[in-house]
Amino acid sequence: MREHSANVNVDRPLPTRLGVAGWIALTWALFQLWVASPLPIDTGVLLLGETRVRSIHLAFALLLVYVLHPVRGLSGAGGVGRGAPRSVGWHGVWAQCRGWLPGLLGAFCAGYLALFHRYLAAHPGDPAWFDLTIAVLGLLLLLEATRRVLGPAMVLLVAVLFGYTFFGAHAPELIAHKGVTLGRTMSHLWLSTGGVFGVALGVSAGFLFLFVVFGALLERAGGAAWLVRASMSLLGHLRGGPAKAAVGVSAATGLVSGSSMTNVVTTGTLTIPLIKRVGLAPERAAAVEVASSVNGQVMPPVMGAAAFLMVEYVGIPYLEVLRHALISALISYLGLLYIVHLESVKADLRGLPRLRSSSWQRTATRFLAGLAAGLLVMAGVAILTGGVRQLFPAGSGWLIALLLLLAYLALLRVAAPHMLTREAAEARITRLPEPGPALKSGAHFVLPVGLLVWNLVVERLSPTRAAFWATLLLMGVVLTQRALAVWMRGEHREHAGALGAAWREGWHDLIEGLSTGARIMVTVAVVTATAGIVVGTVTLTGIGLVLSEVVEVISGGNVLVMLVLVAMICLVLGMGLPTTANYIVVSSLMAPVIVTVAAQNGVPVPLIAAHLFVFYFGLLADALPPVGLATYAASSIAGANPMRTGIIAFRYMMRMALLPFLFVLNPQLLLIGVEGVAHTLLIVASATVAGLVFIAVNQNWFVTRNHRHERLLLLLATLVLFHPGVVMDRFASPWRALAGEAILPAIVAKPANASLRVIVHATQPGGNEVERIVALRLGEAHEDPLHRLRVAGLEIVPEEDHLNIVEVRFRSPAARVGFTPGSRIVAIEVRSDRLREEWMFLPALALIAWVAWRQRRRVALEKPLAV
Repeated sequence: MREHSANVNVDRPLPTRLGVAGWIALTWALFQLWVASPLPIDTGVLLLGETRVRSIHLAFALLLVYVLHPVRGLSGAGGVGRGAPRSVGWHGVWAQCRGWLPGLLGAFCAGYLALFHRYLAAHPGDPAWFDLTIAVLGLLLLLEATRRVLGPAMVLLVAVLFGYTFFGAHAPELIAHKGVTLGRTMSHLWLSTGGVFGVALGVSAGFLFLFVVFGALLERAGGAAWLVRASMSLLGHLRGGPAKAAVGVSAATGLVSGSSMTNVVTTGTLTIPLIKRVGLAPERAAAVEVASSVNGQVMPPVMGAAAFLMVEYVGIPYLEVLRHALISALISYLGLLYIVHLESVKADLRGLPRLRSSSWQRTATRFLAGLAAGLLVMAGVAILTGGVRQLFPAGSGWLIALLLLLAYLALLRVAAPHMLTREAAEARITRLPEPGPALKSGAHFVLPVGLLVWNLVVERLSPTRAAFWATLLLMGVVLTQRALAVWMRGEHREHAGALGAAWREGWHDLIEGLSTGARIMVTVAVVTATAGIVVGTVTLTGIGLVLSEVVEVISGGNVLVMLVLVAMICLVLGMGLPTTANYIVVSSLMAPVIVTVAAQNGVPVPLIAAHLFVFYFGLLADALPPVGLATYAASSIAGANPMRTGIIAFRYMMRMALLPFLFVLNPQLLLIGVEGVAHTLLIVASATVAGLVFIAVNQNWFVTRNHRHERLLLLLATLVLFHPGVVMDRFASPWRALAGEAILPAIVAKPANASLRVIVHATQPGGNEVERIVALRLGEAHEDPLHRLRVAGLEIVPEEDHLNIVEVRFRSPAARVGFTPGSRIVAIEVRSDRLREEWMFLPALALIAWVAWRQRRRVALEKPLAV
């Protein structure tokens, strides 16, 4: 059955009035696009430094937050998409002033660094009384803005940290410090890049804004609705098909989404009613959407902006972050699909009826053909772009742009006959869409998303530049798609005004998309700025070291107990925070704790593993009541009980609670220490099987319902597949120490980007000798071991039996994992000659196969009884 093409309603008026705040938001979006483009460098116009861009970025956000989020009971003036203010007379004037005056004052305080950057640069650390006044006022207005957009949770956390900063001398002895003066605090937090205007706000101003605008434009253009229909056409006929489609849509939305709650409200309004329609209870339908939306935040390439923040905080390239996060993301999504399947099997649910039956052979052939076509297209694009650069190095950019234009026109030609009106695309799906028309109707949306991923992964452009070019292409798509579709279908010949109306609607979509993206960024900019306060107070007071001592004392040096404590703290810290702020807070406070405490107890934890651990548990707070934002959003759509929804969603995400413990204890799950393609594939396969078997244990269903002893056996097999050393290490150590003259040759022998296990001795102020095992990431291979250590951030003076550390470069890989000047490298650890631990996979797989065989026999014996 052919989809109906979209006819432009010539008589429909377009709501083009944005209001004053809407035009401010649009101006903000255009400013961010300008500073992200190459034009400031080429023209010299608005060529601003990073700090000034961050300052203006926050100024726009504070101005808009007070206008768009007025005090409850008062109406804002000129809100985006709002009509004239309802209040009139003096009360109306006062209501408007209550929004604009603090907004303008906040914008001035935030823009102070941009306006007076030369003066502040000439007087670092020496603020005048006026500077301090601006800083205090700016911080208060920022905290009030945070309260308006997020509620009191994060404001209370900052208040506690401020209390600790100023009155640390009166704290218990274990956590006491001498306290910090008001001048030093304000100078650090507001008048420099150590606090509010630090790395977190830099990520928001640099490229996160562009990713959010990209997502808003894609949704406005119909990309989100197309993803839902396409997923439903492919998966809707399966058991629990709509729920599986929701998982697939959230995985795709996770490419560009920056928030679990955004995922829920974007896709949940379409998928939750479908999930309920096939028979799942409202709480389970909402829980599936919550789990898949939270999973979207661990999905590369964006990961709720955490991927880009990890580049700054961990100090590794962007592609390395994606590589380390990929296995856990795939396990999470495959696991959720399996959960939905098991729930459907247990409830005997069916998918939406198909219009025509199709054999599995035909479906498999189509899938393989589509996969092969996609791979061929990618290979062709790689060869073509490489050839263009080789043959026309000077004009290669213009030629590639021309090729993109031709590709867009060709894909739009395929999509035009099947495109739906906005109302039809967003309507409830009552029957299974045909795969061909459903996929073709949005074929042109693949181009900007593909360009974004291509620029990040293949071209290896900076995230800012990659997002800029993809957003620029998407802006062209939003502006022209409707008019070109009308022209390609020939509707302009039937309706005289159709082409003009389509152009006007394209302009309206573009303006609304840019404005909507800026409105979304108001919250993101405010919370990243407030998260900068947390980061600033951590560096100002040294509370990170204090937390390490507290956790070590409570855990008694037990690494597993320490990880449990950190996980619980991250769950509390992450409640009520969006993804980006969530990661900044938990990584600043708790990631150093994992690295420090584990190293002091002989377990070296790679820094990326610690950051992913706290990131995962911070995300789980999005689902947990009583503050789980994603849970409340999904429950309101499903008409479900939020508490029950949160409990079910957390059960669905139990693998996300297990995985962080496992990849901290076994970094191979992050592809750290793997050797070659075969070893990588083995680790990926074993981890995937382990994740699915763990879900079978958690859901108490494998081939059929599990007996208690079968669950225990499957759980044992899961642990062995995830961490084979848990058994092998009991018989032989996987490591042997090299000391003295053997240290330097072993460093040379390490491959590029390898992790080096270093045994470090340091003398504490009291004279006690402390031994730590630290995982240090080396760079490129080199024949000089001292050069490799220097690149990692260590200046070394060799002695007879050890290496003296005389200097640690600031923000180097060595500094990030806790190396300090004056300590000594006494040995390094290399793999021992014992039997490879991967041999333990065989008995684990045999155990799984035996349980499956027993359950199949049990099902076969029960069938005659059922008849």
